[in-house]
Amino acid sequence: MPNKTMKKKKKIFLQTQKHPFHILDSSPLPFMVSLCVLILALGFVEYMHFSASLNFIVGLVLLICVSFMWFFDVIKEGTFGGYHTSPVVENLRLGFMLFVLTEVAFFASFFWSFFHFSLAPSIFIGMQWPPVGITLINPMELPLVNTIILLYSSYLVTLSHESMINHSWRSSQKTLLLAILCGILFFCVQGYEYVESPFSINDSVYGSIFYILTGCHGLHVLIGTIFLTVCFVRNELKHFTCDHHVGFEAAAIYWHFVDVVWIFVYIFVYCWSAGDTFALAIYNFFSVDFSDFFTIKYLH
Repeated sequence: MPNKTMKKKKKIFLQTQKHPFHILDSSPLPFMVSLCVLILALGFVEYMHFSASLNFIVGLVLLICVSFMWFFDVIKEGTFGGYHTSPVVENLRLGFMLFVLTEVAFFASFFWSFFHFSLAPSIFIGMQWPPVGITLINPMELPLVNTIILLYSSYLVTLSHESMINHSWRSSQKTLLLAILCGILFFCVQGYEYVESPFSINDSVYGSIFYILTGCHGLHVLIGTIFLTVCFVRNELKHFTCDHHVGFEAAAIYWHFVDVVWIFVYIFVYCWSAGDTFALAIYNFFSVDFSDFFTIKYLH
Protein backbone atom coordinates (compact mmCIF):
# COMPACT_ATOMS: atom_id res chain seq x y z
CA MET A 1 0.00 0.00 0.00
CA PRO A 2 2.68 2.63 0.79
CA ASN A 3 4.36 2.05 -2.59
CA LYS A 4 1.05 2.45 -4.43
CA THR A 5 0.35 5.64 -2.50
CA MET A 6 3.77 7.09 -3.30
CA LYS A 7 3.38 6.17 -6.99
CA LYS A 8 0.01 7.90 -7.03
CA LYS A 9 1.49 11.02 -5.44
CA LYS A 10 4.37 10.95 -7.92
CA LYS A 11 1.92 10.71 -10.81
CA ILE A 12 -0.11 13.65 -9.49
CA PHE A 13 3.11 15.62 -8.96
CA LEU A 14 4.26 15.00 -12.54
CA GLN A 15 0.84 15.86 -13.99
CA THR A 16 0.13 19.07 -12.07
CA GLN A 17 3.55 20.74 -11.64
CA LYS A 18 4.74 22.90 -14.54
CA HIS A 19 8.39 23.16 -13.48
CA PRO A 20 11.12 20.65 -12.49
CA PHE A 21 11.80 22.09 -9.05
CA HIS A 22 10.66 20.81 -5.67
CA ILE A 23 8.48 23.17 -3.64
CA LEU A 24 8.90 22.06 -0.04
CA ASP A 25 5.94 21.64 2.28
CA SER A 26 5.87 23.42 5.65
CA SER A 27 7.83 21.49 8.25
CA PRO A 28 8.70 22.14 11.92
CA LEU A 29 11.93 20.11 11.65
CA PRO A 30 14.34 22.99 10.78
CA PHE A 31 13.14 24.97 13.80
CA MET A 32 13.38 21.86 15.98
CA VAL A 33 16.97 21.22 14.82
CA SER A 34 17.89 24.83 15.65
CA LEU A 35 16.33 24.45 19.10
CA CYS A 36 18.23 21.20 19.71
CA VAL A 37 21.51 22.84 18.67
CA LEU A 38 20.82 25.67 21.15
CA ILE A 39 20.17 23.17 23.95
CA LEU A 40 23.33 21.29 22.99
CA ALA A 41 25.47 24.46 23.01
CA LEU A 42 24.10 25.66 26.36
CA GLY A 43 24.56 22.18 27.80
CA PHE A 44 28.18 22.12 26.61
CA VAL A 45 28.85 25.49 28.27
CA GLU A 46 27.21 24.21 31.45
CA TYR A 47 29.39 21.09 31.34
CA MET A 48 32.60 23.12 30.86
CA HIS A 49 31.82 25.44 33.79
CA PHE A 50 29.91 23.24 36.25
CA SER A 51 30.66 19.64 35.07
CA ALA A 52 26.91 19.01 34.66
CA SER A 53 26.38 16.88 31.58
CA LEU A 54 22.62 16.21 31.69
CA ASN A 55 21.51 19.05 29.41
CA PHE A 56 24.35 18.32 26.99
CA ILE A 57 23.32 14.66 26.70
CA VAL A 58 19.64 15.61 26.32
CA GLY A 59 20.48 18.11 23.57
CA LEU A 60 22.68 15.58 21.76
CA VAL A 61 20.02 12.84 21.86
CA LEU A 62 17.29 15.22 20.69
CA LEU A 63 19.51 16.52 17.87
CA ILE A 64 20.24 13.00 16.63
CA CYS A 65 16.56 12.00 16.74
CA VAL A 66 15.27 15.14 14.97
CA SER A 67 18.07 14.98 12.38
CA PHE A 68 17.15 11.39 11.51
CA MET A 69 13.51 12.45 11.16
CA TRP A 70 14.56 15.19 8.75
CA PHE A 71 16.86 12.90 6.79
CA PHE A 72 14.09 10.30 6.55
CA ASP A 73 11.81 12.91 5.00
CA VAL A 74 14.47 13.86 2.45
CA ILE A 75 15.07 10.18 1.59
CA LYS A 76 11.33 9.62 1.22
CA GLU A 77 10.97 12.62 -1.09
CA GLY A 78 13.91 11.66 -3.29
CA THR A 79 13.61 7.87 -3.38
CA PHE A 80 9.86 7.26 -3.32
CA GLY A 81 8.29 10.62 -4.13
CA GLY A 82 10.20 11.38 -7.32
CA TYR A 83 10.77 14.99 -6.31
CA HIS A 84 14.54 14.93 -6.89
CA THR A 85 14.63 15.78 -10.58
CA SER A 86 17.87 16.64 -12.40
CA PRO A 87 17.77 20.39 -11.54
CA VAL A 88 16.99 19.54 -7.91
CA VAL A 89 19.92 17.10 -7.75
CA GLU A 90 22.26 19.74 -9.20
CA ASN A 91 21.12 22.25 -6.58
CA LEU A 92 21.60 19.65 -3.85
CA ARG A 93 25.17 19.10 -5.03
CA LEU A 94 25.79 22.84 -5.07
CA GLY A 95 24.30 23.25 -1.61
CA PHE A 96 26.46 20.47 -0.21
CA MET A 97 29.59 21.97 -1.78
CA LEU A 98 28.75 25.27 -0.08
CA PHE A 99 28.37 23.37 3.19
CA VAL A 100 31.83 21.82 2.68
CA LEU A 101 33.16 25.34 2.03
CA THR A 102 31.89 26.41 5.47
CA GLU A 103 33.68 23.39 6.93
CA VAL A 104 36.88 24.54 5.21
CA ALA A 105 36.50 27.92 6.91
CA PHE A 106 35.85 26.13 10.22
CA PHE A 107 39.15 24.22 10.10
CA ALA A 108 40.99 27.19 8.59
CA SER A 109 40.33 29.11 11.81
CA PHE A 110 42.11 26.41 13.83
CA PHE A 111 45.05 26.29 11.44
CA TRP A 112 45.23 30.11 11.60
CA SER A 113 45.57 29.85 15.37
CA PHE A 114 48.18 27.09 15.01
CA PHE A 115 50.39 29.10 12.64
CA HIS A 116 49.89 32.30 14.65
CA PHE A 117 51.50 30.71 17.69
CA SER A 118 54.01 28.46 15.91
CA LEU A 119 55.54 30.93 13.46
CA ALA A 120 56.03 33.65 16.07
CA PRO A 121 56.26 32.00 19.50
CA SER A 122 55.80 34.47 22.35
CA ILE A 123 57.84 34.78 25.51
CA PHE A 124 55.04 33.11 27.46
CA ILE A 125 55.77 29.76 25.77
CA GLY A 126 59.56 30.06 25.90
CA MET A 127 60.09 31.70 22.50
CA GLN A 128 60.03 28.29 20.80
CA TRP A 129 57.64 25.85 19.16
CA PRO A 130 56.58 23.47 20.51
CA PRO A 131 56.55 25.21 23.91
CA VAL A 132 59.04 24.36 26.62
CA GLY A 133 58.19 21.20 28.52
CA ILE A 134 55.99 19.59 25.84
CA THR A 135 56.88 16.03 24.84
CA LEU A 136 55.44 15.41 21.38
CA ILE A 137 53.86 12.30 19.93
CA ASN A 138 56.14 10.47 17.51
CA PRO A 139 54.62 11.11 14.05
CA MET A 140 56.05 7.85 12.70
CA GLU A 141 53.97 5.70 15.06
CA LEU A 142 50.18 5.96 15.64
CA PRO A 143 49.71 9.14 13.54
CA LEU A 144 51.31 7.42 10.55
CA VAL A 145 49.07 4.38 11.04
CA ASN A 146 46.01 6.62 11.13
CA THR A 147 47.15 8.41 7.98
CA ILE A 148 47.48 5.13 6.09
CA ILE A 149 44.06 3.98 7.36
CA LEU A 150 42.34 7.17 6.28
CA LEU A 151 44.02 7.30 2.87
CA TYR A 152 43.07 3.69 2.24
CA SER A 153 39.47 4.36 3.30
CA SER A 154 39.30 7.27 0.87
CA TYR A 155 40.48 4.96 -1.91
CA LEU A 156 37.81 2.42 -0.91
CA VAL A 157 35.06 5.05 -1.06
CA THR A 158 36.19 6.05 -4.56
CA LEU A 159 36.27 2.39 -5.61
CA SER A 160 32.79 1.87 -4.19
CA HIS A 161 31.49 4.85 -6.14
CA GLU A 162 33.01 3.56 -9.38
CA SER A 163 31.52 0.12 -8.76
CA MET A 164 28.10 1.67 -8.24
CA ILE A 165 28.35 3.58 -11.52
CA ASN A 166 29.44 0.37 -13.31
CA HIS A 167 26.40 -1.59 -12.00
CA SER A 168 28.56 -3.72 -9.68
CA TRP A 169 26.36 -3.64 -6.59
CA ARG A 170 28.12 -6.38 -4.62
CA SER A 171 31.58 -4.90 -5.14
CA SER A 172 30.27 -1.47 -4.16
CA GLN A 173 28.88 -2.83 -0.89
CA LYS A 174 32.06 -4.73 -0.01
CA THR A 175 34.36 -1.76 -0.50
CA LEU A 176 31.95 0.58 1.28
CA LEU A 177 31.82 -1.76 4.27
CA LEU A 178 35.63 -1.84 4.39
CA ALA A 179 35.69 1.97 4.30
CA ILE A 180 33.27 2.09 7.25
CA LEU A 181 35.47 -0.33 9.20
CA CYS A 182 38.51 1.85 8.43
CA GLY A 183 36.65 4.87 9.80
CA ILE A 184 35.83 2.99 13.02
CA LEU A 185 39.45 1.81 13.31
CA PHE A 186 40.75 5.35 12.82
CA PHE A 187 38.46 6.62 15.58
CA CYS A 188 39.63 3.87 17.96
CA VAL A 189 43.32 4.50 17.23
CA GLN A 190 42.78 8.23 17.81
CA GLY A 191 41.16 7.49 21.18
CA TYR A 192 44.08 5.23 22.17
CA GLU A 193 46.49 7.99 21.15
CA TYR A 194 44.66 10.41 23.45
CA VAL A 195 44.91 7.95 26.35
CA GLU A 196 48.67 7.43 25.82
CA SER A 197 49.47 11.07 24.98
CA PRO A 198 52.26 12.60 27.12
CA PHE A 199 50.41 15.96 27.34
CA SER A 200 46.85 17.13 27.93
CA ILE A 201 44.63 19.95 26.67
CA ASN A 202 45.78 22.07 29.62
CA ASP A 203 49.47 21.87 28.67
CA SER A 204 50.19 25.21 27.07
CA VAL A 205 48.74 26.52 23.82
CA TYR A 206 50.07 23.51 21.90
CA GLY A 207 47.95 21.11 23.93
CA SER A 208 44.86 23.27 23.45
CA ILE A 209 45.29 23.58 19.67
CA PHE A 210 46.27 19.93 19.27
CA TYR A 211 43.24 18.52 21.06
CA ILE A 212 40.76 20.99 19.59
CA LEU A 213 42.01 20.43 16.04
CA THR A 214 42.37 16.65 16.20
CA GLY A 215 39.23 16.33 18.33
CA CYS A 216 37.08 18.27 15.84
CA HIS A 217 38.57 16.21 13.04
CA GLY A 218 37.78 13.02 14.95
CA LEU A 219 34.20 14.22 15.38
CA HIS A 220 33.98 14.74 11.63
CA VAL A 221 35.36 11.24 11.08
CA LEU A 222 32.60 9.89 13.33
CA ILE A 223 29.94 11.86 11.45
CA GLY A 224 31.39 10.74 8.11
CA THR A 225 31.37 7.10 9.27
CA ILE A 226 27.68 7.41 10.21
CA PHE A 227 27.05 9.07 6.83
CA LEU A 228 28.70 6.15 5.01
CA THR A 229 26.80 3.64 7.17
CA VAL A 230 23.48 5.23 6.20
CA CYS A 231 24.53 5.00 2.54
CA PHE A 232 25.44 1.33 3.04
CA VAL A 233 21.98 0.59 4.46
CA ARG A 234 20.26 2.58 1.70
CA ASN A 235 22.28 0.77 -0.96
CA GLU A 236 21.31 -2.53 0.66
CA LEU A 237 17.66 -1.46 0.33
CA LYS A 238 18.25 -0.63 -3.36
CA HIS A 239 17.68 3.12 -2.91
CA PHE A 240 20.59 3.98 -5.22
CA THR A 241 20.97 3.43 -8.94
CA CYS A 242 23.94 3.86 -11.22
CA ASP A 243 22.79 7.36 -12.26
CA HIS A 244 20.84 8.53 -9.20
CA HIS A 245 22.81 8.40 -5.92
CA VAL A 246 23.26 11.99 -4.81
CA GLY A 247 23.24 10.90 -1.16
CA PHE A 248 26.25 8.67 -1.71
CA GLU A 249 28.01 11.39 -3.70
CA ALA A 250 27.57 13.78 -0.77
CA ALA A 251 28.95 11.17 1.65
CA ALA A 252 31.96 10.57 -0.62
CA ILE A 253 32.69 14.30 -0.93
CA TYR A 254 32.46 14.68 2.85
CA TRP A 255 34.79 11.73 3.43
CA HIS A 256 37.39 13.03 0.97
CA PHE A 257 37.23 16.42 2.69
CA VAL A 258 37.91 14.76 6.07
CA ASP A 259 40.82 12.91 4.46
CA VAL A 260 42.37 16.11 3.06
CA VAL A 261 42.04 17.88 6.43
CA TRP A 262 43.85 15.00 8.14
CA ILE A 263 46.74 15.23 5.65
CA PHE A 264 47.26 18.87 6.67
CA VAL A 265 46.92 17.94 10.34
CA TYR A 266 49.52 15.19 10.01
CA ILE A 267 51.99 17.31 8.02
CA PHE A 268 51.89 20.42 10.19
CA VAL A 269 50.61 19.49 13.66
CA TYR A 270 52.52 16.20 13.93
CA CYS A 271 55.50 16.32 11.54
CA TRP A 272 56.34 19.99 11.19
CA SER A 273 55.93 20.65 14.91
CA ALA A 274 58.20 17.72 15.74
CA GLY A 275 61.09 19.29 13.79
CA ASP A 276 64.34 17.53 14.64
CA THR A 277 62.44 14.75 16.39
CA PHE A 278 60.61 13.97 13.15
CA ALA A 279 63.85 14.00 11.15
CA LEU A 280 65.45 11.64 13.66
CA ALA A 281 62.42 9.35 13.55
CA ILE A 282 62.65 9.14 9.74
CA TYR A 283 66.36 8.42 9.96
CA ASN A 284 65.81 5.65 12.51
CA PHE A 285 62.93 4.23 10.47
CA PHE A 286 64.98 3.90 7.29
CA SER A 287 68.16 2.88 9.11
CA VAL A 288 66.76 -0.33 10.54
CA ASP A 289 69.01 -3.30 9.85
CA PHE A 290 66.79 -5.98 8.36
CA SER A 291 69.59 -8.51 7.94
CA ASP A 292 68.58 -10.32 11.13
CA PHE A 293 65.21 -11.09 9.61
CA PHE A 294 66.87 -13.00 6.77
CA THR A 295 69.59 -14.74 8.79
CA ILE A 296 69.06 -18.49 9.05
CA LYS A 297 69.88 -19.73 12.51
CA TYR A 298 70.44 -23.41 13.07
CA LEU A 299 69.73 -25.17 16.31
CA HIS A 300 72.68 -27.24 17.44
